[in-house]
Amino acid sequence: MDRTAAGWINGLIGVLIFSGSLPATRVAVMELDPVFLTVARAAIAGLLAVLLLLAFKEKRPARGDHVPLMIVALGVVVGFPLLTALALQYVTSAHSIVFIGLLPLATAIFGVIRGGEHPRPAFWMFSLLGSSLVVGFALMQGLSASPQGDALMLAAIIACGLGYAEGARLSRSLGGWQVISWALVLSLPVMMPLTWFLIPPSFAGVGTPTWISLAYVSLFSMLIGFVFWYRGLAQGGIAAVGQLQLLQPFFGLALAATLLHEPVSGLMLAVTVGVILCVAGARKFAR
Repeated sequence: MDRTAAGWINGLIGVLIFSGSLPATRVAVMELDPVFLTVARAAIAGLLAVLLLLAFKEKRPARGDHVPLMIVALGVVVGFPLLTALALQYVTSAHSIVFIGLLPLATAIFGVIRGGEHPRPAFWMFSLLGSSLVVGFALMQGLSASPQGDALMLAAIIACGLGYAEGARLSRSLGGWQVISWALVLSLPVMMPLTWFLIPPSFAGVGTPTWISLAYVSLFSMLIGFVFWYRGLAQGGIAAVGQLQLLQPFFGLALAATLLHEPVSGLMLAVTVGVILCVAGARKFAR
């Protein structure tokens, strides 16, 4: 299997794993404070990352990698989880998932800025078209109805796009699982004390679905998903493989409808189909 094909396969596995993140977060914030959820998931994943790095006897990153790793941590360990958890207090996971359609464009832009990639002009046309469909959907659903939720989701997309591109660039030299592991370890001295400080006085009212959701976002969303995702971006190209994120709303909407019994309108499905078609065109002109 050539490197590019491997990149697309790894990227698709990562997207499938990430598709469960927002529905799981939505379940968790019903009974847990969103800030506590953010720091707890990062702390749990960080402890697992320490064990992985020690087990494989990984060398410490070079001094020049410290700042990029901090950017990764701020983007995907803190920024995206916190902002989405806060947003999900105002909007449903089905509504927020559609905003994920903006991630390919954000990732591609940061891929140019930080990764040195230069997609062809037609690529940007398809990326902008997909993003326009997402923004148009948000406006038609009543953006003014929850400006806080939609603004938080947009901020989350920007933070995540930067973290994805920076992590993919580092993965070329450090390796995919090493990048997210070191980013988690760097954030651990902050996340562990905050988890202890913000821990609820009692977990008596926390049900099994919430614990399962916390486990999912800690293990899969925060660690395992990035192993495949960063590897895929590094192998197949940040802008190119990043377009697979346009599939994430489709998988996420299916999960929201199946697990949370949230309504998924025909318009939501139409927008999802539209952005999926855009990925085919963007992929063709990504390099």
